[in-house]
Amino acid sequence: MEEVAADVHQKIEDLSSEGDRLAGLSQFEDAFKTYSDAWQLIPEPKTSWDASTWLLVAMGDAAFLAGKFITGRNTFGYALHCPNGFGNPFIHLRLGQCELELGNVDDAVENLTRAYALEGKEIFERDDPKYFTFLQSTIEPPASGIW
Repeated sequence: MEEVAADVHQKIEDLSSEGDRLAGLSQFEDAFKTYSDAWQLIPEPKTSWDASTWLLVAMGDAAFLAGKFITGRNTFGYALHCPNGFGNPFIHLRLGQCELELGNVDDAVENLTRAYALEGKEIFERDDPKYFTFLQSTIEPPASGIW
């Protein structure tokens, strides 16, 4: 796969680092804007670049943590079409959480189930327990009976 030019990649990394710093300060909307500036630097077609995946994950996470669930859903949905996006447990987790917050139960179940199948209960442990409780209430328990 082709790589982003070194100078552009460095600018993307610099902006991403600044976004990470802002997110670390819980300034999620500012972090999202900074990540968005980096996103603008990714060449077309954006879905062809590895950098798109990790940048969209950062953007979507900032949107989710800021309570911007529509933006989070759209961002993570787009990330599914980028390299290694579909099947990434964190993308499915956050997409499912956004869908649940938006009242889209079927889409929430689909994505939260994927996250669980790919990563197990551990992926839910850093977030509000309501997401795992919701999943447990909507799907059959594992064959072992142990979640």
